[in-house]
Amino acid sequence: MQLVERRIGLLFAVFLLALAIGATKAAWLGVVKAGPLKRAAVTQQEADIQIPARRGTISDINGNDLAVSEPAYDIAASTYLMPDVTKAAAQLAPLIGQPEAVLLGKLAKRTNFVYVGRGVAAANADQIQKLKLPGLTFIPRYKREYPHDYSAAQLLGSTGTDDQGLGGLEYSLDKKLTGTGGVRRVVKDAMGQPIEMRDTKPVRPGHNVRLTLDANIQESAEDVLKEVGAKWKPKGATAIVMDPNSGAILALANWPLVNANALEEAPEYARQNRAIGATYEPGSTFKAFTVAAALEDGKVTPDTTFDLPPELQVADRTIKDAEAHGYETKSVSDILKVSSNIGAVLIAKQVGTTAFDAWIHKWGFGKPTGVDLPGEQQGIVLPLKDYSGATMGNLPIGQGIAVTPMQMAAGYAAIANGGILRPPHIVASVGGKKTKEPAGHRVISAATAASLRTMLEGVLGPGGTASGAAIEGYDLAGKTGTAEKPVNGTYSKDKYVASFVGFAPAKAPKLLVSVMVDEPNGDIYGGQVAAPAWKEIVNFSLGYLKIPPG
Repeated sequence: MQLVERRIGLLFAVFLLALAIGATKAAWLGVVKAGPLKRAAVTQQEADIQIPARRGTISDINGNDLAVSEPAYDIAASTYLMPDVTKAAAQLAPLIGQPEAVLLGKLAKRTNFVYVGRGVAAANADQIQKLKLPGLTFIPRYKREYPHDYSAAQLLGSTGTDDQGLGGLEYSLDKKLTGTGGVRRVVKDAMGQPIEMRDTKPVRPGHNVRLTLDANIQESAEDVLKEVGAKWKPKGATAIVMDPNSGAILALANWPLVNANALEEAPEYARQNRAIGATYEPGSTFKAFTVAAALEDGKVTPDTTFDLPPELQVADRTIKDAEAHGYETKSVSDILKVSSNIGAVLIAKQVGTTAFDAWIHKWGFGKPTGVDLPGEQQGIVLPLKDYSGATMGNLPIGQGIAVTPMQMAAGYAAIANGGILRPPHIVASVGGKKTKEPAGHRVISAATAASLRTMLEGVLGPGGTASGAAIEGYDLAGKTGTAEKPVNGTYSKDKYVASFVGFAPAKAPKLLVSVMVDEPNGDIYGGQVAAPAWKEIVNFSLGYLKIPPG
């Protein structure tokens, strides 16, 4: 009996000891370790998920989407959890759009994290999830897409893997287009199933941007440049369509065409926005500014006549016209109409060297136009102190000066609109708020501008250098340009730039178009290469915009 009681007592003592140890442990966990354990439980039951912000849409003036962000996923893998990486690579390759061998190379490396796909379309990601492959993680994001593929690719630019703007409008408007990502807290039960979700930081999508660009005019201009590329096989070409009164850009086309959805696959020269990034000697299109200076300074009138010799010596430079002639007399209007080099130099002589240099700067040459596009070049203007004896035999005919197509378009817009030089612009609104149109300043009088428009009509009339660009029922005005390209300090005999700038209707212009073709083959003259392309773009735009003859 005593033995039994002794055993019961021993068991009871053991029980009390265990109870004491348990109570001590509970007190330790409940008091001393309460904070860390609570945090660990919360960590296991709560998780913060980063919610990406949608990048703003870029659209044309009519609301047609040019750049959009679609739901997508980055897909990562923990290869330690994948029992058969060869099979996984074969299944993933067609859905991710990568060669099977490339994927297998990624999956063959034993790692906790490796990207197997970036920006995978949501539909494809859904199919991958249905494969139920172990070790895959799906990270939500957005992928930038360009619905029109080739349209305005150099203008729009591109975004990087992390959705940041890398070039074009995507770069210059990056802060406006980029939104702010949010945070969503997910609470899970003991089995790991979500039981509550709440947004602790709201998502703020990027601002939508609407351009002044018209997708239909843009497509028409690009189709025309495609024809130019096929016929003349140039190094490149650009076309600008603008409202000369407001400076709004309606189209900005470049050739070669490149796919905006695969911009990185195009060569660097093809990705260039030539309208603002390419400089060239304008040649005879510059003569309109030479005549403008003489008219505004009161040195000539449209009817003032000049005796033109067969050739003109200016220091060590001999000036000749495109077509040989004897001694003749021509008015200022006719000099512009037939694009006489000798006549333009004689007109500039009336203006004077110092005043002519001042006029070059008044027109904005040698500095950016201020257009709301990134990467605009300022061109090249020789400082007055560096003029040589032959300089005034070069500048009046558009040689010895480098300009961008945008500078020439802005200058001719001032002639078209009555004398106001203003920065062109392409952004119409940001986040639904209309952008302020840039202010301009008067560079010539309305009377001088009107005289120039009348004289430039002659270029498209009988005997003009672009008579073939006339459109029945419309009075048009413009100027051809053919310029030798400078190469290694001298002018090339086989590399030229052909151009044409003009507006319609001539008396009260509502449309301005500029075409520049770099190094055409087969012909070199602006009247034969650029003017027909200009006519096609103008003809479409006049009808599309319902601009009546005037």
